[in-house]
Amino acid sequence: MDKLDCLIGWFEGRGRVLVALSGGVDSALVAYAAYQKLGGLATAVTADYKTLSREELESAGRICSEIGIPSMTIRYDELQNEDFARNDSDRCFYCRTELGGRLAGLAKRHGALIVDGTNLDDLGDYRPGIAAMKDSGVLSPLAETGFTKADVRKAAGHAGLSIHDRPSNSCLASRIPWGQRVTAERLARIELGEDIVRRHAGVRQVRVRDMDGSARIEVEPEAIPALDAALHQISERLLTIGFDKVEIDRQGYRQGKINVIAD
Repeated sequence: MDKLDCLIGWFEGRGRVLVALSGGVDSALVAYAAYQKLGGLATAVTADYKTLSREELESAGRICSEIGIPSMTIRYDELQNEDFARNDSDRCFYCRTELGGRLAGLAKRHGALIVDGTNLDDLGDYRPGIAAMKDSGVLSPLAETGFTKADVRKAAGHAGLSIHDRPSNSCLASRIPWGQRVTAERLARIELGEDIVRRHAGVRQVRVRDMDGSARIEVEPEAIPALDAALHQISERLLTIGFDKVEIDRQGYRQGKINVIAD
């Protein structure tokens, strides 16, 4: 039995299941496996909150259509939570505590189990949000069946999911250093800024870090020449939407790079 079969088999006898679907490849594979085993007893749930980009929300919709899985959306504003908005090192914990609580309430009403897309590689990083979701009763089939990120992409490709090679993403608040407040204005500026960089530089993986009003652009190291070539146009547009300075991070993109408390 290969890993994808093991993942599908994990859902045997689970009854009704809610899959927390973010719009990324990990939760997409979990949704695929759940639907393969459970059919209409599996439902994808996407949280449409302020730190989720429209691109991710649209991706979640496409995934559900591709798989055929029933879906629902819950909406709320996590910026109303002061613990989250002040943006300390436990920001993800507060975010996922709220999400987990909402999912748990939904699962109770539907008599369902909740699962997410956490994989083995996620467990090796600083992810306080994972602990919060676990505290809410959320299970992680990928981690339990031994899936790494590479395994996920391979299995998603084998399953025919179009998202299998899509670059990883994270919530928009991760572009703001710890210690700097998360606001709706900053999130909108970041989201629009990343769209500008993608369109003008032709890159897939991009982060526009909002460093207290200064835009620091990160792309994969091999994409930096393309970014340089388009930097004048990009800078003009980023300054227009509210950034006061634009710079390129010459070291390139690396996940979690600004997870430090800002002065």
